[in-house]
Amino acid sequence: MSKEISSPIKVIIADDHVLYRAGVKTALSTKKDIQVIAEADNGMHLVNLIKNLEADVILLDIQMPIMDGITALPEIKKISPNTKVIMLTMVDDNSMVAKLMELGANSYLTKTSDSEIIYEAIKTCYEQEYYFNSLTNKALLNNLKQKNTPAPLALAGSEAQLNEKETTILRLMCEEKSTKEIADIVELSPRTVEAIRDRLKVKTGSKTTAGLIMYAVKNKIIEE
Repeated sequence: MSKEISSPIKVIIADDHVLYRAGVKTALSTKKDIQVIAEADNGMHLVNLIKNLEADVILLDIQMPIMDGITALPEIKKISPNTKVIMLTMVDDNSMVAKLMELGANSYLTKTSDSEIIYEAIKTCYEQEYYFNSLTNKALLNNLKQKNTPAPLALAGSEAQLNEKETTILRLMCEEKSTKEIADIVELSPRTVEAIRDRLKVKTGSKTTAGLIMYAVKNKIIEE
């Protein structure tokens, strides 16, 4: 059973386009488990807002006047490290996605994403820290290729021997499946899937889910 969220997920929308903010806010207002608690029209406005407001998730536009989203992101993480940040952009830029994920972004969506995807990204980031999609996976993959990053020593050789079930679960995680969906597919309880996910982190030397995805990319468990 997935846990029911007792209080709604508190969201702030930061975007300098009033119509875009209004559209997203209207779409999210139909969701009982989401509450838009504030709006900001630039990064500086947002940073000042979160000093007094506790948000669970922030939708943050990259291009804004006064202070853009890239500059605001580290400031947000400093003030409110547990707040999840979903970057919004008009451009699908691989190097930018990788840079923002390294700076602490929890997901990256194009502004053409429909409201259901935005809703899913908010919920997934809130519950599981990251929301991966084809955009983020491709960017992380390209970033690794460009850096030609050798696997850490702990991963070198055959130390991280994953069994078939672990590999399947890791692959499903990379396909953005939720814990419950994975549990249904592999016919295990969600709790067991979570235990295997934790074991995968230990085996692969990954601290976060993002680290696990990186491991899967490096070791060709998922292909482009």
